[in-house]
Amino acid sequence: MGYLYRPTQTKAIPPGAELFTRKGERLARFTDGRGRTRIATVTTTDSGADRLVLTSPYWRYRYRDGSGQLRDAPTGCKDQVAAQGVVKQLDRRAELVKAEVITPGENDAADHVVLPLSEHVDAYVAHLQAKGNAPRRIGMVRARLDKLMADCRFNRLTDLNVSALERWLVDRQAEGMSAATRNGYREALVGLGNWCRRTHRLVANPFIDVPIADTKSDRRHQRRAMTEDELSRLLAVARQRPLLEATMIRRGKHKGQHVAHIRPEVRSQLDLLGRERALIYKTFVLTGLRKGELASLTVAQVDFDANAPYIVLNPQNERNRQGSDIPLRDDLAQDIRSWLADKLKAMQDRARQAGEPIPMKLPSDTPLFYVPAGLIRIFDRDLVAAGIAQVVKDPKAGKVRIAKQDDRGRTIDVHALRTTFGTHLSKGGVAPRTAQAAMRHSDIKLTMGVYTDPKLLDVRGALDVLPALPLDGPDPAAQTVTITGTDNTPCQNATSAIARLIALPHGQSSTGGGKADHQQATGTPADGLVETAVSGTQVNRNGSKSTGDHEPSQERVMGLEPTTFTLAT
Repeated sequence: MGYLYRPTQTKAIPPGAELFTRKGERLARFTDGRGRTRIATVTTTDSGADRLVLTSPYWRYRYRDGSGQLRDAPTGCKDQVAAQGVVKQLDRRAELVKAEVITPGENDAADHVVLPLSEHVDAYVAHLQAKGNAPRRIGMVRARLDKLMADCRFNRLTDLNVSALERWLVDRQAEGMSAATRNGYREALVGLGNWCRRTHRLVANPFIDVPIADTKSDRRHQRRAMTEDELSRLLAVARQRPLLEATMIRRGKHKGQHVAHIRPEVRSQLDLLGRERALIYKTFVLTGLRKGELASLTVAQVDFDANAPYIVLNPQNERNRQGSDIPLRDDLAQDIRSWLADKLKAMQDRARQAGEPIPMKLPSDTPLFYVPAGLIRIFDRDLVAAGIAQVVKDPKAGKVRIAKQDDRGRTIDVHALRTTFGTHLSKGGVAPRTAQAAMRHSDIKLTMGVYTDPKLLDVRGALDVLPALPLDGPDPAAQTVTITGTDNTPCQNATSAIARLIALPHGQSSTGGGKADHQQATGTPADGLVETAVSGTQVNRNGSKSTGDHEPSQERVMGLEPTTFTLAT
């Protein structure tokens, strides 16, 4: 048995509170945060400060459960009589645990049933933050859980059921939601269920057996790799487009022409902008970095002093949270080194003009590249300018759009540069395991299946490594087979050579006399033996002779490999 109580806490007396005494008890009248007038007891601490004593309106029950552990459980009741009803249930559960009718895990799960599901979700999100998950990922999980709670009417843990989730998934499929997006909602709810099971809020995860949608048959966004020619055009356009667009006349009779005169400082800034953009694209293609990973890099994370230059990618900025060293090809390392040198020179020029101390090196927290938030739109315009994509008018929407899909329905975006990286590794003959390490994938199926575009692979050329298989067999003139006989003289007929070995009588060596010598001298089979072209065995024309019980009916023929019993004398 335990006892009911209402917890109390002290709080500083708010400004403007009225202090008075009633029946020898000090009280304070004040207005709370909701604008309500309240009266609370005033107490004096050991330091002599006056504080309000606030008592919770809800009753709690402190008791020992069936395992003997001291527990402090909320009743959720403001009325004491109603709270006593909850106490009876808690005491009964403690007795059931002692009698081993229910398990301690089932008893722990029952304590969380009274809490709203939103409180459990808040605790789960805090758990994801403590694990160090990316804020974008946490926000997506929270948004999906909130939508599922609202649509499926999940208010408490007892409301979680598989049927409601499966109906919701079927409805979303009918509305056209992709399989990958539906799997994302399922994954969010399965993750919540697993966490509730580990924290003893649920006995089991009710969503663990919900089937996963087939993303292969319902892939909405397939990326393609870019060819070498397309990459060359893209880098050239990215390098020149900022300056060309800034100097282009957009109105009047000279529309489309370029201004001849432009201030040198403006031209220099636009030239640096185009150079940085082209270098960003080149880094994507030659390293396989993701957009967020490249944007997180600083100059301190580039090591040019090593034998092989590389970039240090911090764990908190990588998708798998492991951290990696990204090797740099020599030409890319030289481009980045030159880029950073020019950035330092520009910073020194600005400091010199402002009369400030001239820095000798870039600050360690200086971003390696400025990756704009609108890089996706900038990339689309570069594709159009390079002739890789085109602008088409959408009659349904009544506006123009950029068409980037090929005849297979595959599209190009910034992340497709990572697909280009993986595809050209395979095209260049890089081993699959090496390509997987370069892509930083945990599953080689992802490297070979999703991030390798088969259209760019030379499948036809790969067939040339297979052996030649003429239907008429090998050319006799191209092959010479030399088979030596029993006297080490070459034999031109392989069949007759094998027949001579078979024709040797049992117990007689190949160099002895008898019928074998007669056959060797005359070239004809010995008496009573004939050659068979198909099986290579000899048949006794005189019929079989009976043998004793102690003699075998078949004799071993020596001189062939291996020794066999299939040839009869």
